[in-house]
Amino acid sequence: MNIRIGNGFDIHRLAAGRKLFLGGVEIPSEFGLDGHSDADALLHALCDSLLGALALGDIGLHFPNTDERYRGIDSKKLLNQVYSLVKEKGYRLVNADIMVICERPKLLPYIQQMRETIAGLLECGTDRISVKATTNEKLGSLGRGEGIAVYAVSLLEQVG
Repeated sequence: MNIRIGNGFDIHRLAAGRKLFLGGVEIPSEFGLDGHSDADALLHALCDSLLGALALGDIGLHFPNTDERYRGIDSKKLLNQVYSLVKEKGYRLVNADIMVICERPKLLPYIQQMRETIAGLLECGTDRISVKATTNEKLGSLGRGEGIAVYAVSLLEQVG
């Protein structure tokens, strides 16, 4: 079996006046993430892990923040395009493991919806998508609630 593993990381600062999207889910919050797109750090890290598994560069290479076509774009569209590349290369997702690091808001009420959204986009069951959340124990900029960081690992297998 031909398998590939990739990891991804993304971090965005929190900003007033923006909606908060994580894992393709809008989460009620007084702050959103600052970025060129909708700034969904979870989906961005996941995209990077999928691209990395196949040595296809990173999200910035495929969707540069200098390109106005991607201003404010829904990151679910970016993940769709990335997964199309995965399928074109003859692979499918085995599983993804994703860790969100933030002090607030509490994400537990939204994790199942995130898993379902991601599974739908990656054409798999929710049993293949793990989303976890932790705090930074009030240490550093994440601990002060200045931003949200996400790590993602994806395992792909060649189809056929």
